Amino acid sequence: MKIAIRLVLAVVILVVVGAGALLFTFTASTLDYGPLNAELLPPASPPAEMTISALPTGAMESKAFFAYRGGGFRDNRDFTMTAYLVSHPKGDLLFDAGFGRNVDEHVAMMPPLMKRLTTYKKGTPAAEQLKATGYAIDKLAGVVLTHSHWDHVSGLDGLPGVAVWVNGAETAFIAAKSPMTKLIRSFGVVNYKQYDFKSGPYLGFAESYDVWGDGSVVLVPSPGHTPGSIVAFINLPSGKRFALLGDLVWQSEAVDIPAERPWLSRRMVREDDGQVRENIARVAAIHKRFPEIQMIPAHDERRASIPVYPAVAR
Repeated sequence: MKIAIRLVLAVVILVVVGAGALLFTFTASTLDYGPLNAELLPPASPPAEMTISALPTGAMESKAFFAYRGGGFRDNRDFTMTAYLVSHPKGDLLFDAGFGRNVDEHVAMMPPLMKRLTTYKKGTPAAEQLKATGYAIDKLAGVVLTHSHWDHVSGLDGLPGVAVWVNGAETAFIAAKSPMTKLIRSFGVVNYKQYDFKSGPYLGFAESYDVWGDGSVVLVPSPGHTPGSIVAFINLPSGKRFALLGDLVWQSEAVDIPAERPWLSRRMVREDDGQVRENIARVAAIHKRFPEIQMIPAHDERRASIPVYPAVAR
């Protein structure tokens, strides 16, 4: 009898301690970061014709509680699914693809726990928005993925044959057949275009890729959420500057505080915690030093001043 009581007490203690430890990871926590060693913004000479537009394709419904440590449980959030069209004389680029026309089928392919926790609202796929205005899809030089998770590639189902730009680390991640890349692998033959970071340091990042050689579109590696995750800096002729953060953070507060995702959220997407913290801290330092750069998480448009397609920002 005494042994049974002790076992029950041990189990209760383990449950209480485990629950407490889990709940602790949802409480507020600030990441440390140092000053950015940069006095001036990197030079950029974007052509006058360059523009950017937002193509919203839907949203997932969630709570700030799950997005960053310190977020409120009653704070309802729309995790927006938006593609961004950057038009440039040397080639138009679509950043991420958002939800596609077959998003219901795509959600069904998610890992079981993620599927059970997902509530979403469908919008118009990016490809259909472009075609509705007479935009010729073959004008796209490619779709640049901030990373290859399902909600960033779903819209590729309407863009067959368009080049999909990924770096070597993300190519290897897809080839490794992680459950998180099941959707993009289900598309069969994808026209991948692999790029390298060959343009030197950029705003505290050790390497970068200046896509058109004029500083208008600069990609930097920000691994952790996936091995080949990136941040894209978009610099317009008007002087406006944006940083498309992908899923480095899910909501803007995670850069302001700065803060990482709670443990449960990080485990669901199988992140490398150390790399994510390092890159959030780096972006937070940029944000403090150069607040004129608009930091835009892939799933938070509340502060974005990018007009919805077909309107453009220059």
